[in-house]
Amino acid sequence: MEWLTQLSNNKILISSVLAWLLAQILKTLINFLSTKEFNPERLFGSGGMPSSHSSTVCALVTAVALNYGFDTYEFAMAAVFAIIVMYDAMNVRREAGEHAKWINLITTTLQPDIPIERKFKEYLGHTPLQVLMGAFLGVATAFVIMQ
Repeated sequence: MEWLTQLSNNKILISSVLAWLLAQILKTLINFLSTKEFNPERLFGSGGMPSSHSSTVCALVTAVALNYGFDTYEFAMAAVFAIIVMYDAMNVRREAGEHAKWINLITTTLQPDIPIERKFKEYLGHTPLQVLMGAFLGVATAFVIMQ
């Protein structure tokens, strides 16, 4: 059970997981306040404000920087990973979500009498603001945990 103790002492991992959890909770609350409906999918789903992808990787890169420094290969790897994840969330996955919206609209408009087997998921990516807010949340979370 030593691995469990080691895992529970890993502040870098704790920072990242906590940042993800906080973002998912905030995302669910923000969605509830804007729609007045509780959507449990928001607790685990992608897309929305703030970006949990950004909060997770920014907590990771911040915690790594605070633990190892900015001139280390650990920081370089975490930073490159964070950039790729945030770029993907803002561009590739966001665009896929936009495509899903159009496909769903076209399908329901052109064939309103035919039951749709499956509707495509539209919440996939993030706006730049959602990514930025997730990044701020991740950095702040890491600073608190790493103290």
